[in-house]
Amino acid sequence: MSMLNAVLVAAALLFAAKSIAWLIQRQQGNGGIVDAIWAWALGGLAVWFALAGSAAPDVRWTLAAMGGLWGLRLGTYLWRRNWRATEDWRYAKFRAEWGPKAQSKMFWFFQFQNLFTLALACSAFLPAAYREGSPGPVALGLAVAILLLSVWGEGLADDQLRRFKADPSQRGRVCDVGLWRYSRHPNYFFECVHWLAYLPLAWGSDLWAWGLIAPLVMVLLLLKISGVPLLEAEMARRKPGYAEYMRRTSMLVPWPPKAG
Repeated sequence: MSMLNAVLVAAALLFAAKSIAWLIQRQQGNGGIVDAIWAWALGGLAVWFALAGSAAPDVRWTLAAMGGLWGLRLGTYLWRRNWRATEDWRYAKFRAEWGPKAQSKMFWFFQFQNLFTLALACSAFLPAAYREGSPGPVALGLAVAILLLSVWGEGLADDQLRRFKADPSQRGRVCDVGLWRYSRHPNYFFECVHWLAYLPLAWGSDLWAWGLIAPLVMVLLLLKISGVPLLEAEMARRKPGYAEYMRRTSMLVPWPPKAG
């Protein structure tokens, strides 16, 4: 299939996925469910582009396995965390601000997210799926190693936070154990690392530079738009000790905390 047709199909699949997410949140009253469907859909696009692409089979199978594993792990974690849970405060705030128009605006907000999702998918997956030849076993192994490191790190950070929140003795306290001692957002850090994993798959191809867009878009989203700014403003406002945690702890890249 041509690259253009594959992208058009991907856009249609994303529209359908976010429409399903909207129907579920309409029934459940929980906009946070879209996060899980976002991860599943994005991982699914790695599989789709691998199937539609023209690259060597070893490249396309590696791409499908990498993206599928990442999307399956993150989507399942987010689904279990958000299903029938209290709605994430960000979506609850939108719902309150939008009032009677909340459902229609929520639908188009979900679809607007697809612009960034498609940009991530195309920049990360297309250079590998439509490259000529193969980058070789060393590059393929490096890609898999980066992917596994990112999935392991993000999963570990998520599990450490989950266990901390489930401990009654830690109620009301800031999570600063494990990876969270060295980064305020270790899960976001490994999420950014994940988008670097697809670069080795495209090494030597004409489209290699496209792969740089994905990690840059993810960093922009997390640090400037929807991730860290909103979350930290809310945490500093309602959680005692979070401002001090921000002072001593690296924002993203794990680093020893400041003394004092």
